[in-house]
Parts: sequence; C-alpha cells; structure tokens
Amino acid sequence: MKDKEYIQLLTFAKEQIKLAQIKTLSVANSQMLLLYWQMGRLILENQNKQGWGAKVIQLLSVDLRKEFPNIKGFSARNMLYMKQFAQAYSLETIRFYNTIEIQLKDKNNLTQTNFQLLLKVDNELTSITQQAVALLKNNHNIEDKITQQPVAQIQDSDNQTIEIIKQPVAQLEENDFLSSIIAKIQWSHHVVLMDKEPHLGKRLWYMLNSLEHGNSRNVLAMQIESGLFERQIATNKINNFKNTLPPVQSDFANYLFKDPYIFDFVQAKEKADERNIEEQLTTNITKFLLELGQGFAFVGRQVHFEIGNSDFYADLIFYHTKLHCYVVVELKARPFEPGDASQLNFYVNVVNDKLKTDQDNDTIGLLLCKGKNEIVAEYALKGYSSAIGISDYQISKAVPEELKSSLPQIEDIEREMENQL
Repeated sequence: MKDKEYIQLLTFAKEQIKLAQIKTLSVANSQMLLLYWQMGRLILENQNKQGWGAKVIQLLSVDLRKEFPNIKGFSARNMLYMKQFAQAYSLETIRFYNTIEIQLKDKNNLTQTNFQLLLKVDNELTSITQQAVALLKNNHNIEDKITQQPVAQIQDSDNQTIEIIKQPVAQLEENDFLSSIIAKIQWSHHVVLMDKEPHLGKRLWYMLNSLEHGNSRNVLAMQIESGLFERQIATNKINNFKNTLPPVQSDFANYLFKDPYIFDFVQAKEKADERNIEEQLTTNITKFLLELGQGFAFVGRQVHFEIGNSDFYADLIFYHTKLHCYVVVELKARPFEPGDASQLNFYVNVVNDKLKTDQDNDTIGLLLCKGKNEIVAEYALKGYSSAIGISDYQISKAVPEELKSSLPQIEDIEREMENQL
C-alpha cells in the first residue's frame, strides 16, 4: 500500500506536470499568434507592393497546405483573418496598447473611471492603424516611416498627458509582440473581436476582461453582442457607493455593477410579476450568475427573516467573493419608485444584522427595476448609510412584437403562453 509521503510526492508531481502543460500551451499559443501576425504582414505588404488582389490568399493557402499538410490554420478564410489581424495591430498600435495597459494597472486595474480612458484612446489607435495601411498602399516600409511621426499624446482620466514614444524600429524585435496582451489571447477570441468589435479601445478592455476571468469564446461573443462594455463602463450608474463604502471597495463595486442587466433567457409576458421572473432567474441560475459577473455566489431566493414577530422575505441574496460581502437584490417588475429604496435599505440592515459576520464587509443592496427616472433615483438614495445601487433590467417577451403580423394565430399562442406563466 502506498504510504502518505508517496501520495504527497505523486500529488506534487502531477501538479507540476499540469502547470508545465499550461505554460507550454501558453507559449505555443503566443508563438502561433506571432506567426499569424507575421503572415498577415507579409500578405499586406506584398498585396500593396505587387498589386496583388484577394486571389493571392487563396493561392497561398493551397500551396502552404500542400507543403505543411499536418499543420492546421492555413485555410483561405483563416489567412484572411491573419491579414485583418496584422492590419488592426501594427507595431505602433501594439506599443500603444502596452502603454495604456500600464497606465490602467498603475491607477488600479478595476475602476470604471480609469477604463473610460479606453473611450478616449480609440481615435489615436484608429489613426495609427489608418496611417500604417496608407503607408503600405504607398509601397513604403511601414516600420521605417511610422517612427518619423511626432510623439502621440492623449489625456487620461486625471487629465494628465500620456506620451507614447515612437522608438526606432531597429530596436523592435519579436518580444514587442510577445510581451503584449494580444499574444496572451486565444486566436478564436481574436476572431470574435475582429468580427464583432471595431472599436480598438473597447477591444483592449474585452481582452483584459477575458484574460482575467478566463472567458470562453462564446461568452466573449455574448458579452460584445449585449454591449457589456457600454453597460459596465460607459454608462452613468446610479448608486451611493462613494458616500457609503471605503474608496477601494467603492471603486470596485461601481465597476462591477451594470446598467442595464440583460436577462434574455427569461421569457415573460409584458406584465409578469416579480415572483415569476425570480423563479426563472433561479431556474437558470448559471446564466443569471454569468450576467451578474465574476465572483457572485447564490445564497437564496425569498430568504425568510422574522423581525418583530412579522415575516419578511428578501427576493434574492448573493455573496460576492471579492467584495467579501452579501449582496441583496430586490426585483421590481415596474419602473422605480422612491419607496423601493427604503424597502431595500431595510433588507440590507437585516442581512447586516442576521447574516454578516466580523469577517464580512457591509452588505450592498441592488435594486433591479424595469426603468427609472435618474433624477428621482438619485434623490431617493440621498441620506441612506447603506450602499445601494439602482439598475434597469431587460427580459425577453414570450412573443416578439415584430412577429405578431406574420403569425396568423398569434393571439391564441399568446394566451396559451400566458396560461403557462
């Protein structure tokens, strides 16, 4: 029988092998991306210098697959993506990305305000990309020419000037690409970004977000399609976090929450009540947690509390593993009303008293409603010492309005579906 020491040795050995495998795969991915980037540049430069059209990609694909039959990735479609890849990420753009990433991390990686910097840098990134393409079309050497341009400047979120020094290209080697976040993202993710997100600043955020949370290709596509950047970064969120939470926790909580939340997996009639929506949210808890974001753990639905010989039920309670606090979610199947904040404040106080321990931070309340007047919501939050945020949510109707005219028996179908809800 194997003794305890050997079991420990075997466990450690397995962990080391798995870690080595992950590192090997990571290096292999970076090298593959470098190859794709270099291939894309070759195609771009030769198409412009030689005047070749799109057919050269098809021809190159056929010949490379004959020469390297065991290597995948040389389909004409994939080589067209390689061209787009190189076109989007010139050496200058890659250096720009690296500079902005450093700025974000220096200021605190997870704050909504700092990530809004990405909305400002897109014009500069786009200009750099267009400049590179124009130079190629004029048959100039991109690397020699682009470094003659002046130092680029943008304003960060603190109105401080960020300078992007254009270094001599002779100093640039493969590590310029390999050290960038671009080399850390899976190729399948790059394809999604090229297909769905033209904004280069937003692309950087989606890369950072995918790398941090390990998002799959499908999750990334869903996030872009649902406008996650706009809902989490660009939107003006209604909350009192800055006045009720410590600065670091306040910044992170404000960054974390979205407006609106999109529960497109919930099928409901126009006047569905809160209980029906709650039930569907918890039935689809995996999708619900995915929309809430990384770190949320489900505690319970309609959580019972007995206060002053009366029964009270909190709609939904979560625990956030990074904020180290409970999050009480109250759901309203109607627009926001001022009294809703008072009700949520009550449940936040109850959870702080009944569930919170000395190791937990103060509970946060999140009110989800079907629309709100932002001025009314801001007034409603004034004076509360509890941290409360107010966001809209959107759900799918059982039968989309645009289909009604094309379905002859739509009224019967709607009635049948309403009876099931």
